[in-house]
Amino acid sequence: MTPFETAASESLSPAEVAGLARRVAGPVVLPGDAGFEAECATFNLLTAVRPAVAVGATSVADVREVVRFAADRDLPIAVLATGHQVVNPARGAVLLTLSRMDAVEVDPVAGVARVEGGARWDRVLEEAGRFGLAGASGASTTVGVVGYHLGGGQSPVLGRKYGYAADHVRSFGLVTADGALREVRESSEPDLFWALRGGKGNFGVVTSMEFALFPVKTFYGGGLFFAGTHAATVLHTWREWVTSLPVEMTSSIAFLRRPPLPSVPEPLRGTFVVHLRFSSLGTAVDAEAVLAPLRALAPTVLDTIDETPYREAEHLHLDPPVPVPWVERSTALRSFPAEAADVLLAALGPDSGTALGFTELRALGGALAEEPAVPSAVAGRSARWAVVGSGAGSPDRVPEFRAQLASLVEALAPWAQDELNANLLTAAQGTTPAEVRAAYGAERYDRLAELKRRYDPHNLFRVNHNIAPAPR
Repeated sequence: MTPFETAASESLSPAEVAGLARRVAGPVVLPGDAGFEAECATFNLLTAVRPAVAVGATSVADVREVVRFAADRDLPIAVLATGHQVVNPARGAVLLTLSRMDAVEVDPVAGVARVEGGARWDRVLEEAGRFGLAGASGASTTVGVVGYHLGGGQSPVLGRKYGYAADHVRSFGLVTADGALREVRESSEPDLFWALRGGKGNFGVVTSMEFALFPVKTFYGGGLFFAGTHAATVLHTWREWVTSLPVEMTSSIAFLRRPPLPSVPEPLRGTFVVHLRFSSLGTAVDAEAVLAPLRALAPTVLDTIDETPYREAEHLHLDPPVPVPWVERSTALRSFPAEAADVLLAALGPDSGTALGFTELRALGGALAEEPAVPSAVAGRSARWAVVGSGAGSPDRVPEFRAQLASLVEALAPWAQDELNANLLTAAQGTTPAEVRAAYGAERYDRLAELKRRYDPHNLFRVNHNIAPAPR
């Protein structure tokens, strides 16, 4: 928290807050008020937000009022939809929550979905699934649709065939720092349209979005769970096998250490397993032929591969359906040779003694490596692999998790690249201008910074992985 932000938050008078409350339909709550904690709730229980005031928007009119209120006082604006990717506590900020703006509309003839700024993926997949359509969703359906697209959106089922979700956005409704509502399309505001698709929440509040859906009703996939004692055999074989997959097929591998809790399926409870995730948009016969060498590696503890409705794609990765406390870190890799696999095994294998409960290695490529017909600011297309690790537990274990995650990233540094997809940035990385610039790449970052100067010259939208306005 900067001294300016401390002073700004303390200068909010009861009269100012009461005036704002009269101008918006949603709740306006201060620290200590009933409802403040609920309004500020995040999905990651270790990334709490503590703004100067929190406002629950119910409409575009509410959003515009809140943005003007903050701009008149030069207060930072934090936007919260589902709270999966919180960067900092937002102290001194005006928090704008969008969970009440969650409308979802599917046009099956046009093959598009239209959503409000607070919509979650579970609603979109349910509505689209009624018409045999699917959006390029991520591993969890509790994630906000808009924030996912703003960072790129890397679908574990559709990404390698169709590219990043951001590549298929048609339009945005955006409230910029001046309080204006803009309809942003490639045909109307091409520079801003480019920046929004990849630049995260640096340019305003997205109140609505329209994006393309795909004719996908089901996929063939699930997981092969191997006992952790087979980690070396599975990882080395998978590492070579996955690079030959057609774009219709996607796979990742995860090291899972599950606690002995009733919420964990019995075969995985209290165990260390290697979870090989797989999905195919083709036939079961073709998929099984490709999977045969991996099925022959060792007996499985659990096998969930089957024909699956796309709206149940979240079961592919087993992400938690309810808020949990976790610390995470990620890195992008140019290559993943045998030496890198040995480094990963040393850090996470059966004899490592690690406290990290989850680490995933994703194989990318396919359409994820291609620039779309309408270019965007999505970073990280050059990466061929991504590593995401996390430790979940009580706050007293945070230092341990952070140290082990930092060691893992450092060990993989010989094969890593600086440029990283924005949705993989965490509260522990991308917090300095140099880190954000490295993640986007110098040329892309400089263009984004120039646009930031045009649309948010005072950097009101800075409670994020911030792109600062270019100096005049």
